[in-house]
Amino acid sequence: MPSIQIDIRTQYSRAEEEALLNTVLDTIQQCFQLPQTDRNIRLCVHAPHRFQVFSHLTQPELFTQISIDCFTGRSIEAKRGLYEKLVMNLTALGIPADHILILLRESPLENWGICGGQAACDVDLGFQVNV
Repeated sequence: MPSIQIDIRTQYSRAEEEALLNTVLDTIQQCFQLPQTDRNIRLCVHAPHRFQVFSHLTQPELFTQISIDCFTGRSIEAKRGLYEKLVMNLTALGIPADHILILLRESPLENWGICGGQAACDVDLGFQVNV
């Protein structure tokens, strides 16, 4: 049940935005073995002057930051696979590999209030966190 935010500096067409959202979500669902119904993702488009990025980028307008808040428990292998596949899948959309930043923040299940106000550690999530 990750909470995902994609921050970008350029306005894409609706179809391009949907492709970006679906690519990121599908990749995370596959790598973390999440159910298809697990969807909590948003796209934030920033004016370039409000989202400053690294000065060495050749196409700074394509800089893409993906922030993933998730439960603690994934293996380093799962995380490495996620980073690799996200970059591979986003380069297929035309985003240069060195223009992608992925930030994964983990917190314990007891720090998530879900399902009508229950701690995630007290709920059957329907999937394994330890992948």
